Amino acid sequence: MLVLAACLLALLSPLLAGRSLAGLLQVRLAGLPLVWAALLVQVVAVEVPLPHLLAAGTHLASYVLAAAFLWLNRDLRGLPVVALGAACNAGTIALNGGTLPASAAAVRLAGIDADEQFLNSAVLPDPVLPWLGDVFAWPRPLPLANVFSVGDVLIVLGVGVMSWCLGSGPQTSAPLERPAM
Repeated sequence: MLVLAACLLALLSPLLAGRSLAGLLQVRLAGLPLVWAALLVQVVAVEVPLPHLLAAGTHLASYVLAAAFLWLNRDLRGLPVVALGAACNAGTIALNGGTLPASAAAVRLAGIDADEQFLNSAVLPDPVLPWLGDVFAWPRPLPLANVFSVGDVLIVLGVGVMSWCLGSGPQTSAPLERPAM
C-alpha cells in the first residue's frame, strides 16, 4: 500500500508546480487490464491462504503480468525506470524462493508482524541479493508503515518521471491588453 500511495503522489506531483496533467490524461495505455490483473494476483498471493509454493508462484506471476504491460508501453518516458525497479524486485524474489528478503531492522522499525501465512517480504536466514530486498522502512507510527526496496524506489521514481514528462508547463492566461490612450 505504501508503494501505491507513493506512486499516486509521484503521479500528481507536477500539480504542486502548477503544471497541467492534461497530457497524462490523454495517454492511452496499451494492456491496462494487465496492471489490474497483476495487482489482483498480488493481493491473492498475500491475502489468500495458499500453500507456500503456490503463493510464491502466484507472486511471481504478478510480475510477469506487470512486465507484459511495461513492454507494451515501453515508449513512454519513465516506464523503463519502472521496469528496472520491477526487474530488481522480481529477480530478487525469484532468487529467494518467491519472497523478497527484508532487513530485520527495517521490519522492526515498520512494526511489521511476521506471523502471517505468506509474506511477499520477510526476513530470510540466508538471502540472495539482500541489498535489493526491503532494506528501507517507513516507520510506525507514520501512516502506511511498511518496508520498501531499491526496486520500489525506482518504480516510484519512474512514475514521477513519466508524469513530469507528460505534464505540460504552467497554465497561463492570455496577457491583458492595455486600453488605448
